[in-house]
Amino acid sequence: MRRTKIISKILFYISRALALGYLLMIIYAVICLLTGWNVRPTAGRAAFVDILFPFTSSPFLIIDTAPTYIIFSFLLPLVLYSLFFWLASEVFKVFHQPRLFSSQNVIHLRRFYIFNVFIPGAAALLSRPFTEIGKDVWLLVIVHFFLGIFIYFLAAIFTQGLQLQKEQDLFI
Repeated sequence: MRRTKIISKILFYISRALALGYLLMIIYAVICLLTGWNVRPTAGRAAFVDILFPFTSSPFLIIDTAPTYIIFSFLLPLVLYSLFFWLASEVFKVFHQPRLFSSQNVIHLRRFYIFNVFIPGAAALLSRPFTEIGKDVWLLVIVHFFLGIFIYFLAAIFTQGLQLQKEQDLFI
């Protein structure tokens, strides 16, 4: 179990850093788009703009200027992946807690599987009238769905373990 705790702690920090990185990227991009700071037209592509790395002239993000693209193909995926990595970090945190079977750990697993089962598909369906949804996006929706189902089973095992633990505590 020691190796599991070490790996889960490493994955916790990686996924938490990714969640915060996505969040910072979203905040930076929104500030740049709203203020026009560090934004320039993309050379040779009239409908696109470059969001530059802070305090440089190097492109960081290249995005279409259509509002539907910005909302449904740029911001929505970034927000959802920020949330995904945050919830994933909470799942990894479950495995380095002193008490594995706790109601709080079951809640973290439940949030993660509900997010993965429902949100990617709902986001793709919501975006569909406004932007083209490619096959790769539908494949990601399917992958997230199966990940959610797997975590659902894990949450069911944790719920059973929690129940058995409570019953054991009653007998002691």
